[in-house]
Amino acid sequence: MPPERPATSDQGRLSVGFDATPLLGRPTGVGAFCAGALAGLSARADVEVSAFAVSWRRRKGIDGLVPPGVPTGQRPMPARPLHWAWGRGPRPPVEWFIGRHDVVHGSNFVVPPTAHAARVVTVHDLTVVLYPDLCDPPTLAYPALVRRAVSEGAWVHTPSQFVADEVVAEWKVDPERVRAVHHGIPPLPLGAAADPTAGPPFALPDGCSRYLLAIGTIEPRKDYPLLVSAFTSLAATHPEVALVVVGGDGWGADAFRAAVGASAARTRIVRPGYLDGPALAAALRGAAVLAYPSIYEGFGFPPLQAMAAGVPVVATAAGAVPEVVGDGAMLVDPGDGDGLAGALSQVLVGGPGIDDLTARGELRSRRFSWEACADGLTALYRDARDAGPGRTQ
Repeated sequence: MPPERPATSDQGRLSVGFDATPLLGRPTGVGAFCAGALAGLSARADVEVSAFAVSWRRRKGIDGLVPPGVPTGQRPMPARPLHWAWGRGPRPPVEWFIGRHDVVHGSNFVVPPTAHAARVVTVHDLTVVLYPDLCDPPTLAYPALVRRAVSEGAWVHTPSQFVADEVVAEWKVDPERVRAVHHGIPPLPLGAAADPTAGPPFALPDGCSRYLLAIGTIEPRKDYPLLVSAFTSLAATHPEVALVVVGGDGWGADAFRAAVGASAARTRIVRPGYLDGPALAAALRGAAVLAYPSIYEGFGFPPLQAMAAGVPVVATAAGAVPEVVGDGAMLVDPGDGDGLAGALSQVLVGGPGIDDLTARGELRSRRFSWEACADGLTALYRDARDAGPGRTQ
């Protein structure tokens, strides 16, 4: 049974129901946002946040994934029937399952209908609108769900001003109801993984002592075939360097595998698969450079993690990446394989300019924290609650 609570406590605390479903299963960027935002919100004295999962059997799985002190009491929520119903009307309201709240936050493009609570939905990017050919079929349903929620009065959270401007332009949303709040940075484990003398959690090919690193699910939006091409171009002049791509296969991984198979440097391309925790931290801290060759991004965790760890970054100026990295990374045009190869080679050669780049990256990364994210989300929640009209009835 969900806990019985008033919408707002006598102390004036804001009651927020937060959809933590993305925490289930293998962590993704959306899951990292959920974990970080919940940690920041739960530390505030003026917010009472609880987490829920739209799942029948796995709902209790979030208990050990949310920060200590974040309640997760709810009734079972069968995902498929509910998503079918919510795609067609405002019933059943989510309060039936999670109790009353001032605000309900849908953390991944979908916010359930409510009887009384204000609604906030996070739109992480507009890939599905701008690049539908890069998306899998289930993702193509997102625009209709967001438009429906907005038409019913939901407010929109985006992780960057770039995406906020896109939401306003593409969906004609009132700019007053769209709020850009930057994410923080997913923390890297300390301890043994921080030891600069520790080796990477994978074997490098014979003759290789350094490596370029890419982090992310293998999917078309990441444009890893371009990275393979760039690496192949610079491999002859940097025979001691390998390319390491960390991440599991996603939709469209066949193109990446084909690019690797066709590369003259394919024996120096390493795929350790998905890594997290200390293994990911060790892989990142040992890298000579992080490559981020995306076609489009709404934010971008890996560059910030690398910058915070003192690793130089070469990225494409795709979507919100320039807004996020500022002057802390070397940027090239999306799709420019020669430019990417040249920038990566420049970093590998090193020198005072690259040292300065790395220092700027570390400084830039300090602007992003989950405390600041929680500040921005709390302000958004209060505005949504106070607006009143437009909630689903």
